[in-house]
Amino acid sequence: MTTNTLPDIIRDFQRVPAHIVAQAAELQPAILADVAGRRGAVDGRIKALRPRMKLAGTAFTVEVRPGDNLMIHAAIAMAKPGDVLVIDGKGDQTSALMGTIMMTACQKLGIAGVVMDGACRDSLEIDEMDYPVFSVGTNPNGPTKNIGGRIGHPVSIGGVTVHPGDFVIGDGDGVVVVEREKIEALLPLAAKKVKDEAARIAAIKGGETAAKWLDAALRSAGVLKEGETL
Repeated sequence: MTTNTLPDIIRDFQRVPAHIVAQAAELQPAILADVAGRRGAVDGRIKALRPRMKLAGTAFTVEVRPGDNLMIHAAIAMAKPGDVLVIDGKGDQTSALMGTIMMTACQKLGIAGVVMDGACRDSLEIDEMDYPVFSVGTNPNGPTKNIGGRIGHPVSIGGVTVHPGDFVIGDGDGVVVVEREKIEALLPLAAKKVKDEAARIAAIKGGETAAKWLDAALRSAGVLKEGETL
């Protein structure tokens, strides 16, 4: 009997094409989450180290044991320019998985940013670098480098499953992940939503503040009786 066991490190996987990444990067994560069916948004505990930080790219997935960053070092050596390191650190906040040295290497190599379900450190220096990092917080305690993990496998961060090569985008609102196979088809829908929202905001500024759908929704919810209005 033979087994088809996957290796801990999967070196090759398909990525979202660079021209699609460039188009999608112009959008807000909120817009993409809406047109993706209001799904794909990572739990808000994983947030930008500074609200101004933004990132967009293809997911390079890493799974580590809590507090150990051995596999992140391996991932930095393997990732391609434009990748985003997406690290399943099990939500641990007792020690930092990455700091200035590793972030400097990521920036130099063209890695588009870091999203980790874990903590970082050296936050002031990372802020000065203006390198986009999304984490569950900070901790001055350093990690160990002793325990194996996995690279290039699906991971779960903040309630969202991320496959290698998926599209990842983040801003001050948080992080959204869209499946590699779906992102291109969502771009026209996202463009329409941007246009529609701009028109609605313009109408509000012109005095049309009433939400035309509200009464019907309230009747459907049983809050208003048939024929009744606010």
